[in-house]
Amino acid sequence: MSTPIDLLVHGASGRMGQRLLALLPEFPALRLVAAVARRTSGLGLPEGLVLPAERLAGAPAFALMIDFSLPEAFDAALALAVARGAAFVSGTTGLAPRQREALETAARQVPVLWAANFSLGVAVLSELVEQAARALPGWDLDIVESHHVHKQDAPSGTALALGAAAEAGGARPRYASLRAGDIVGEHWLQFASAGERLELAHRATSRDIFARGALAVGAWLAGRPPGRYTMRDWVAGKRRA
Repeated sequence: MSTPIDLLVHGASGRMGQRLLALLPEFPALRLVAAVARRTSGLGLPEGLVLPAERLAGAPAFALMIDFSLPEAFDAALALAVARGAAFVSGTTGLAPRQREALETAARQVPVLWAANFSLGVAVLSELVEQAARALPGWDLDIVESHHVHKQDAPSGTALALGAAAEAGGARPRYASLRAGDIVGEHWLQFASAGERLELAHRATSRDIFARGALAVGAWLAGRPPGRYTMRDWVAGKRRA
């Protein structure tokens, strides 16, 4: 059996961070060496594994960082991953343009994967959307996304990523957003022309799909050459495996 990959979870006290910790036992290829959090109590981990956010720079050696934090904590996390030569996986949203540029710069030194959505289904949907856009030039495209009432950004990062895939295929998407109840995440796309419509949709019923996706992607990314990777690269790798 190969040696496990040493993992640091950054943003461990957040909703996604806690799900990463809960589901980590499903991934024997990964071994937790540090959980960095703003709130260090209540994580259910041995004291030696929990690290306050202000002590991030003193983290033990790690080969992979998975980051689900806040934009104001993102810079230090990315800088530490680069300094340690570790793979960097992030789902932190609301990044400024300069932070997105920093990801590109970091990718010259370490493998980097940022995604708005870590669902395997959404990764496949992104491919289908681009294919449909190429095959249906001139068709109208509307993207409707629904999330829980606490989600602040609109359109969602996933909707924008799907829109970018459509634009790569030549389409010009329009967006609509709904915020209601406790909806985890739904994305519905409609290509329409005279006399016919094509609909594509993805519905998430549990946040665990995102945590499992991030852990699986992290295990795949660690040890790869420096570069900027995407969820679609991971999907392609699964096909070749």
